[in-house]
Amino acid sequence: MKIDFVSDVACPWCAVGLNSLEIALQRLEGSIAVDIQFQPFELNPDMPADGEDAMLHLSRKYGASAEQLAASRQVLKERGAAVGFAFGDRNRVWNTFDAHRLLYWAGLQGRQRELKHALLKAYHTRGENPGSEDVLVHCAVEAGLDAVETRDVIQTGHYADEVRAAEAFFQRAGIRSVPSIIINEKHLISGGQPPEVFEDALRKIAAEQ
Repeated sequence: MKIDFVSDVACPWCAVGLNSLEIALQRLEGSIAVDIQFQPFELNPDMPADGEDAMLHLSRKYGASAEQLAASRQVLKERGAAVGFAFGDRNRVWNTFDAHRLLYWAGLQGRQRELKHALLKAYHTRGENPGSEDVLVHCAVEAGLDAVETRDVIQTGHYADEVRAAEAFFQRAGIRSVPSIIINEKHLISGGQPPEVFEDALRKIAAEQ
C-alpha cells in the first residue's frame, strides 16, 4: 500500500497526523505492508530566511486574537500528547524549502521517515529554525545521515527542481491544506485525524484490494 504524506515541517497538525498514522500502522502490523513517501508542501513559501514572529504571523494570516491562538495551542498540545508528540514553544515561523530539499535527498538514502520525525521535533518541540544549516545537519545526523553529505546538499542547492516539481504536482491535484494523506494515489484523508480514523480507512482500503 502506497501512502503519500503531503505535509510541511512548519505544520503542527502534520506532526499530530504522522504520529497518529503510525499508531494506526502499529495496530495493523503484519496485516498491511505500506510504503510511506513524504511529499513537499510549503505553508509559507514566501517567508524570508530570518522568519517572522509566530503570533504576528498567525494573527494576520487567520485573523485570530491572542486568546484564540492560545486556545488553539492548548488543543494542539492535548492532541499531540494523545499520540505521543510533545509541543513546545514556537516563537517564530521560518522558511522550510531547504528542509524539503533535504527530505527529498533523505528519501533517496532510505532515511526520509527518520528525518521527518527529527525535523518536526526540532521545530515543534524545541522551537528551532528548520531553515538553519546547523539545525538541518543535526537533524540529519540524528536520522542516521552523513553530516558532510548533508552540508553538501544544503549548500549546493541540490534537489530544488525536484521539490518544486513535486509541490506543483500535488497543487495541481487539488491539495490546498496539510496534512493530506493520499493512499494508493486515489484515497484522501485530510488533517490530523485520530488513529482510529486512519486504522479504519486502511482496513477498508486493504479489503478492497
